[in-house]
Amino acid sequence: MTRLLRDVPARAELLLPALRAALDDAGPAVAPVALGAPAAPAAPPGRAAAAGPARPDEPAEERSGATPGTRGAGVPDDVAVVVRTSGSTGEPRGVLLTAAALRASAAATGRRLGGPGRWLLALPAHHVAGLQVLVRSVLAGTTPTVLPDGPFRAATFRDAVAAMPGGRRYTSLVPTQLVRVLDDPDATAALGTFDAVLLGGAATPPDLRERARDAGVRVVTTYGMTETCGGCVYDGMPLDGVRVALDEQGRVLLAGPVLAAGYLGRPDLDAQAFAGTGDARVLRTSDLGRVDDGVLTVLGRLDDVLVTGGAKVAPAAVEAVLSGLDEVAEVCVVGVPDDEWGQAVVAVVVPRGGRGPSLERVRSTVAARLGAAHAPRRVVVVPALPLRGPGKVDRAAVARLVQERTPAAGPSVAGAAAPGSRTAGAVPAPTGRSDA
Repeated sequence: MTRLLRDVPARAELLLPALRAALDDAGPAVAPVALGAPAAPAAPPGRAAAAGPARPDEPAEERSGATPGTRGAGVPDDVAVVVRTSGSTGEPRGVLLTAAALRASAAATGRRLGGPGRWLLALPAHHVAGLQVLVRSVLAGTTPTVLPDGPFRAATFRDAVAAMPGGRRYTSLVPTQLVRVLDDPDATAALGTFDAVLLGGAATPPDLRERARDAGVRVVTTYGMTETCGGCVYDGMPLDGVRVALDEQGRVLLAGPVLAAGYLGRPDLDAQAFAGTGDARVLRTSDLGRVDDGVLTVLGRLDDVLVTGGAKVAPAAVEAVLSGLDEVAEVCVVGVPDDEWGQAVVAVVVPRGGRGPSLERVRSTVAARLGAAHAPRRVVVVPALPLRGPGKVDRAAVARLVQERTPAAGPSVAGAAAPGSRTAGAVPAPTGRSDA
């Protein structure tokens, strides 16, 4: 049996009724579409087409009608939502989320946080973290408060919170948004009225979490992905029903009722990402992890691990150390080809005022915490880091940026931001994956 799939523009007022119908099996499956997204390409022979966006000149009431979201392709009848994602590879894919998986995720989140409540939507609804805010609201029978379109600003957030009804309150943010809120005393006070703030989409610097807690904000760090209906591990502990294991490489394996059904028209990707069937079915992530007394620590991506002089370096571990420096607002650690070391570790830093940390300070700080092999051999200072999603740094773009710089420029190099990158000012409306 197959089910009709329709595109719905990613506006809460259009998605909410469509999601209600899809979750209750009373309407087509839903494919949230970013406003202004390009048309979907035709499918290759033998492969289903990805759901295409609504035409910008099509009336909203027609765009939200039950029209096919794919050209000649349906979805399994238990699928409620198809979320487009490029993952870490940049290859577009549609993730099939069943009503049962979405319900299991929402219920487990409610139990972990202390019960259902009202949500504030501050993330894009065509990605899984924003979508889940709407799903949780639908299943709780509440209406979410929605931030207006445009860049995320602390003042706008504060005003939206002031308009929320009473009762339990929740929201999902990415780290950069949290920083902007904590930089504004009034917005910080508003955030303090929430019973929990889910934080995902990127690694959370330890000092940011401490800063939030000192301000009276209950931050819950999340780990997950579109294929797990968003966050499925909160503060290192799996949600109810979720199981975490590691394979012989240290790869994180996830299992439980929150797993996606697979990928739209991509059995090849299904075979790569999922293994087993029924209760034994697992998602093979691309993340490297460690489990201590049942608590998961994600060390970074397997394909991000650098090998320098024969030593393995996890960029996320180096970034966590450097994020604690007062001179560092943001940092991305990448490897670039090096004749002597194979790969050289490079720290690309957005400074917090001034010129940023010196190479000597960076190397000594990292060496003291992680060992000399992890110490960056170069520091590149930039005004912004290129993004591929909400709070998700585009590591490939950062590596290209470093390679374009001549080593003769010295250990600390200033440069222009890439188009669409995050700057030290207002945060653009997030457009990529968030794990909350």
